[in-house]
Amino acid sequence: MNSLIHTCHTLLDQLTYSVESLTTEEFVCPLKVLSGASIGQHVRHTLEFFMCLENGFGAGMINYDKRTHDKNIEERPERALQAIRQIKTFIESIQTDKPLTLQVAYDEEGSELIRVQTNYYREMVYNIEHTVHHMAIIKIGLREVAPQVILPFGFGVAVSTLRYRQENFEKAH
Repeated sequence: MNSLIHTCHTLLDQLTYSVESLTTEEFVCPLKVLSGASIGQHVRHTLEFFMCLENGFGAGMINYDKRTHDKNIEERPERALQAIRQIKTFIESIQTDKPLTLQVAYDEEGSELIRVQTNYYREMVYNIEHTVHHMAIIKIGLREVAPQVILPFGFGVAVSTLRYRQENFEKAH
């Protein structure tokens, strides 16, 4: 479990760095390259998945569709940073796995809830993968709105991809 916590912290630290590197105007700027979305919207979306996991943990029922879409997180970098700190505190507080139920609805009305058995560790893995995916999108936005920002190595790249690249580099040299 420690590697899951470490990985989450690394990703959240990288998100923190990217948010701190932007002005509020850059954070909220709608970007054509992101289909009109802002970096702030992608940060909010990413963080709210972790928040759904935290909010549903006690009851054992997770539903990522029931996000709050908190405008404060996507429009105020300081609120996004506060949310990151809160998520890190939650992640540190849970040291054991726990059975959970994931609720999903794929019909257009959202009325047919499907329940899938899962667990806390599996949902942490899901959140890690989801975060990396959105960080890749955020990286595209950062290059557009704030090309001066130098991102940490591996920002928005899956660890398996980094390992693959390293193995191929070593084979070539």
